[in-house]
Amino acid sequence: MKNVRNRVLLIVAVLLVCIYGILGIPKGLSGSALRDALTKNIHLGLDLKGGAHLILRVKVQEAVSAETDNTVAQLQQDLKKANIAGQPHKLDPNKPTVITIDGVPAASASQLRTTLDTKYGIEYDYSSENGTYTLTMKPTYLADLEKRTLQQSIETIRDRVDTLGVSEPVIQEYNLGADQILVELPGVSDLEGIKRLLQETARLEIHAVVGGPYQTEQAALAASPGGVIPPDQVMLHAPGAIGTRSEADSVYILQRAAVVKGNDFRSAESATNPDTGQRMVRFTLTTDAGDTFYEYTSHNVGSAMAIVMGSTIREVANIQSGIRDQGDISGSFSEDEVASLSKLLRTGALPASLEEIETRTVGASLGADSIKEGVTAAVVGVLVVMLFMLVYYKGSGINADLALLLNLLILLGFMGFSTATLTLPGIAGVILTIGMGVDSNVLIFERIREEIREGKSAAAAIEQGFGHAWITIVDTHVTTIVSAAILFLFGTGPVKGFATTLTFGLLANLFTAVFVSRTIFDAHLNKLKSGQMVSI
Repeated sequence: MKNVRNRVLLIVAVLLVCIYGILGIPKGLSGSALRDALTKNIHLGLDLKGGAHLILRVKVQEAVSAETDNTVAQLQQDLKKANIAGQPHKLDPNKPTVITIDGVPAASASQLRTTLDTKYGIEYDYSSENGTYTLTMKPTYLADLEKRTLQQSIETIRDRVDTLGVSEPVIQEYNLGADQILVELPGVSDLEGIKRLLQETARLEIHAVVGGPYQTEQAALAASPGGVIPPDQVMLHAPGAIGTRSEADSVYILQRAAVVKGNDFRSAESATNPDTGQRMVRFTLTTDAGDTFYEYTSHNVGSAMAIVMGSTIREVANIQSGIRDQGDISGSFSEDEVASLSKLLRTGALPASLEEIETRTVGASLGADSIKEGVTAAVVGVLVVMLFMLVYYKGSGINADLALLLNLLILLGFMGFSTATLTLPGIAGVILTIGMGVDSNVLIFERIREEIREGKSAAAAIEQGFGHAWITIVDTHVTTIVSAAILFLFGTGPVKGFATTLTFGLLANLFTAVFVSRTIFDAHLNKLKSGQMVSI
């Protein structure tokens, strides 16, 4: 009896802990208070709560091209410092991993090779022919760059979603496609606004102005040597600065490599010019970017620089003096423009643009219907199973039903403590757990019946029934948990929800079907008279 009492106390303690995991400390005992506590602790997935679902593909080749553009700019500086003649550039835009250095004299070949081996040997392989050197990005470095681009995109998207205050978002690599990201935002209904926020590269960059403004592209080409834009330069339009509302369209020739890149911004915030009352964005650069920007502006006072966002020039200004790590972007901004621009700069630039693969929304009413139907299915399943156990196993069916109810409480307690998300497939996992729980009881009860038919006493039959069925129960549960683990590792959101609830349910079932059920039997045996048999 003492052993049974200790086990009962343990079961009661587990029950109370699970109830706390499900409800926490509710603000009252009314139906609405308990419902609010339940929804606060049991997190609902997109298919139950409603929200936005997006699958996006990262255009990693843009990041690769930007990387080689930066390498070209760095090579120009290194060759200039070392007094090596030669012009690095990218000849073929369809081959962003290849850089060519033309016009290298034979006398400088040894010095150039030393520079390439020392500073670029990790990232690039190179070959030479007739004074022309070809650098090709190494496959291992290319693969690492593509992987980093994908991970940085995920982190940037997560930062942007955090500014919206979305609870329990799912932002992860989508393993069913190359370079794809899965984004699920429960409770979000403005799909178009989300797409604009997530897909905006916000690659606000500062470039040196080589020539312009020109009225047309033809005029810009005519001003270039040979009527061709050099590979290290780019022609961009300026359809009026973002803050001036100008309708004039002009064309500029810019240095391709940016002086300040999108990921050089450390912070940005909305501000107002105290003298003019104009709204503006006040930004701060990282320390290294600030040093680079100061060196550039100090040596180019009087020259023009362009502020570029995406592929459009937003502002062109003359450099008045050296600028280090802080600056303002001012103009006739609207309040929404200032807030949007500062938010995008603050959360960082995407390393590459995103392409929509799939987008959809799930309405809150549809999610409510899913919850209603899912709960109805679970309740009906539980009632039918409990009725079957009572009819088929008589008094012992009460034992199985109590263990089954405790199994559901433990499962929901697991969900509350782990902050796992409950999805519609997760409800299916709960229902499947009910079947697995009954299956364990059936194995035990049938073994007890066999022992009773052989003339064993009630205590001996129960002892042998649990002892022999235990191995089979563990075997079936472990194999199913392994299958659920594979689903969790390689599946996406809804599939992971199913695997999560199934795993938690199976672990709870091992406790209830064996420990709880055995405790109930032992407590019942203590009340039986000598020679009396259990109802099974």
